Amino acid sequence: MRRLSAFLLVAFALVLLVPGMARAKPAVTGLRLGVHTDITRVVLDLTGNLAYTVFTLRAPYRVVIDLPEVEWRMPVNSMPAGRGVVERLRYGLFQPGTSRLVLDVASPVTVRKMFMLRPIANFGYRLVLDLAAVSAEEFRRRDRSSAGAQAQTARLPLPPQPVPERRGRRVIVVDPGHGGVDPGTSGASGTHEKRITLAAARELKRQLEATGRYAVVMTRTRDVFVRLHQRVQVARNAKADLLISLHADAIANKRVRGATVYTLSEKSSDAEAAQLAAKENKSDIIAGIDLASEAYGDDVTNILIDLAQRETMNFSAEFANLLIPELGKEGRLLRKTHRFAGFRVLKAPDVPSVLVEMGYVSNRKDERMLRDPARRRDLMRAVVRAVDRYFALRKSADRT
Repeated sequence: MRRLSAFLLVAFALVLLVPGMARAKPAVTGLRLGVHTDITRVVLDLTGNLAYTVFTLRAPYRVVIDLPEVEWRMPVNSMPAGRGVVERLRYGLFQPGTSRLVLDVASPVTVRKMFMLRPIANFGYRLVLDLAAVSAEEFRRRDRSSAGAQAQTARLPLPPQPVPERRGRRVIVVDPGHGGVDPGTSGASGTHEKRITLAAARELKRQLEATGRYAVVMTRTRDVFVRLHQRVQVARNAKADLLISLHADAIANKRVRGATVYTLSEKSSDAEAAQLAAKENKSDIIAGIDLASEAYGDDVTNILIDLAQRETMNFSAEFANLLIPELGKEGRLLRKTHRFAGFRVLKAPDVPSVLVEMGYVSNRKDERMLRDPARRRDLMRAVVRAVDRYFALRKSADRT
């Protein structure tokens, strides 16, 4: 009895110390699509009977499924190709406490049925949705009934971000591009941009803070979605001296490789810059946000290029021109390395901001370099050198 009591006491203590032993996090373990006459069936395999919210969006047409925060335990490269009315799928953490699956659909659709199946035979819980094509008029009529769900999920609160104490240090915001339900681009071997940018951002934060000269705020510290205007607001709330947004591009021509640095301009420097900005600015659409219900502040969507904004843009360009040669010491640069475009994440009117495309994950050499912790360390060391040079020049200019 004494042994049994001791065992039970230890087991109880472990449950208290390791909550995951008491209740595992719910998970999605499979995702399938099937076509049955005029119905496209979506099936999610779940580890439990989970609450869910389903609604549709337009411009472009999408179906959104919100779940409690779950793990996605699906086999690597198991995402099904589009079938029926579903063209593409993506999933991830939408905000703390909410995981999201977004279905891009080819035309207006309605959710004909949705139901949860209980475990039977070799199957666990399954969430089933039957989608059917409808006319645009019928979609608009049905869409009004889901307006409450859209409003509830569209206006995300700004993630809590501590404003660092300066203590004589410069404040730098490091922005890992994409995240959560927005994976960004995919590499030649399946690497998601969101994972590369987060790893690089953590390394940059570590190196900047190690100097003792900088306080660093990250727009996200894990694989979670963050709105574009929220990233801007994080920088403004922190009264940042600089924002560095990290990305990794992909392009059809897999031979193209090298880093580029972008700064804000309402007029793009070339067609490729314009296309990239348009793609990056769709992050909120990718995550299943109803942009029609959103109201943006003038400081984000309609920046007036006044004297203060021009000064900020000049500082951004100054930092970009210091950063490019430092990046060139650690890796390849793309021709016309400094480019200009209307990236929404760079639109803080009072925070100098740059967007760094560290390389092309569509190129195997660049992808391998960006996945290598040692190479990322070297690349971020180049960014730190440029930051040091920039603030040394700013200090000198302030004296004169």
